[in-house]
Amino acid sequence: MKPRPVRTRRLAAALLAASLLTGCATSVDPLERLGRKAAQGVRSQSPTADQAYRRWGLRAPLAAPPKPPDRPPRLAGATPSGGLPEVVDRVATSDPVVFLTYDDGAEKDPRFVDMVRELRLPVSMFLTDSVVGPGYGHFAHLMSVGADLQNHTLDHPSLRGLSYAGQRAEICGQRDKIRSRFGVSPRLFRPPYGRYDTTTLRAAADCGVSAVALWRGVTTDTGLRFRHGPHELRPGDILLVASDDDDLDGPPLRDRTTRLLRRIQKKGLTVGRLQDYL
Repeated sequence: MKPRPVRTRRLAAALLAASLLTGCATSVDPLERLGRKAAQGVRSQSPTADQAYRRWGLRAPLAAPPKPPDRPPRLAGATPSGGLPEVVDRVATSDPVVFLTYDDGAEKDPRFVDMVRELRLPVSMFLTDSVVGPGYGHFAHLMSVGADLQNHTLDHPSLRGLSYAGQRAEICGQRDKIRSRFGVSPRLFRPPYGRYDTTTLRAAADCGVSAVALWRGVTTDTGLRFRHGPHELRPGDILLVASDDDDLDGPPLRDRTTRLLRRIQKKGLTVGRLQDYL
C-alpha cells in the first residue's frame, strides 16, 4: 500500500482537529449555554416604561394617557376671527393630561433621548434653526422615539411689530427647514418670547399653522410659575420646560423634566401629546 501524500495527511489532520474542537464546543453544559443566552437577552432589551421610572427618578410609573379624542376639543384661549389660527396656552379637556413643550433646541443631551424613549414621553420640541445649528441629527433621534417637532422661527426674533413679509419669512422659512430635513410640516407654532400680533397670526396661517401654542406654566429653579389663573396644575395645561441657557451649571434637561413629572403625578395627571389635542 502506498503511503498517502504529505498534503493529504495534513488535510486529514486538520479535519480531525476541527472535529475535536467541535466536540469540545458541544460538550459545554446546556444550563451554562441557557444562562448565557438569558444574559444576552437582558442586555439587548430596553427597559419598559414600568421598569424605567426608577432610573429617571420617579417614585411610580408614569400613567398611560387616555385615548386621544377623535376630534381635537375646542381650544381654551383667545379665538381670533377671520380664519386665523387659535392662540392657546391650555386645552379645554377633561382628560387628566398636561403637555410638555421645549423651546429653541439649544440643549442636545443624548440621555434625554433615552428618557423620552424609555418613559414614552410625548414631548413637543419647538425648534429655532439658528439655535439648533448643526444639531438637527439629535432631533431626528428624538423624533424617532416619539417626539413632535414644531416651529419656533428661523432666527428667534421678537415678531410683534415686524412687517408681514419679515414674519412670514421667519415662520415659513423654519417650516421649510423642518419639512426638508424630517419630511413633516409642523402645524403648531410658538412665537419667540410668546410675543405676537395680528400680523403674526396672518403670516402663521399662510404658513400652514393651525394653532399658536403658548404656555400657562413654565419651570423655574423652585418649581412652576403660572402666567394666569390658578397657581396649580390643571388638565389641559401647556407647560414649558425652560432652558438654562444662561446657567451652564444648572440642572440638565432630564433633571428639570423629572421634577416636573413628579409634580404632575402628585396631581393625579399624566402627559398627553399636544398635537392630538390641537
